[in-house]
Amino acid sequence: LRSTWIFLLTLVFSMPLGLLICVARMYAWKPVQWLMKFYISVVRGTPLMLQLLVIYFGKYFLFGLPLTTNYRFWAVIIAVLIGFALNYAAYFAEIFRSGIQSIPVGQHEAAKILGYSRMQKFLRIITPQMIKRVLPAVTNESITLVKDTALASALPMVELMKATNSAVNRMTDITPMLFAALLYLLINLVLTMFAGRLEKYFARYDRKEEY
Repeated sequence: LRSTWIFLLTLVFSMPLGLLICVARMYAWKPVQWLMKFYISVVRGTPLMLQLLVIYFGKYFLFGLPLTTNYRFWAVIIAVLIGFALNYAAYFAEIFRSGIQSIPVGQHEAAKILGYSRMQKFLRIITPQMIKRVLPAVTNESITLVKDTALASALPMVELMKATNSAVNRMTDITPMLFAALLYLLINLVLTMFAGRLEKYFARYDRKEEY
């Protein structure tokens, strides 16, 4: 299903990008921090569907270039991948920032005493604990992403909801919607179970903090 591919590719691109935006927002040169704050504010303050439509129709409205058949094919891919990835990267950036800021100051001081560089501290001490703390929020955002893939139906792309609507109109029956709901529910249940296993794995860092 294309909805599944949208979900997977969005996670693959948005999570690393979100972490990069988070680090730039917290530690980069001041103008870069302001730029990241502005980017996050704009992305989180406007609807995802609007962002997808702007990316898709941008070529025509900004440059007056026609939307050819060949362009439409690539524009859908670009709008979906870039639109979803940029949107969710902003949300993940704020989730990661909250996780990093929740790490006790003593962890930073201990890393400095042990002679860790900033990169070693971030990778070996901060990141594992941050992942444990943000997993519930990341899971919630990922579940939202599963449902937001339906917004791709606003573009000329056949994904789950567009196929479901076509089936309902053809059959004049609500059954396809029930199957679509069950499929969304199944994907979210699998995602929740996977996140639960990750939480158990990273729970060992809670035990370490007790000593």
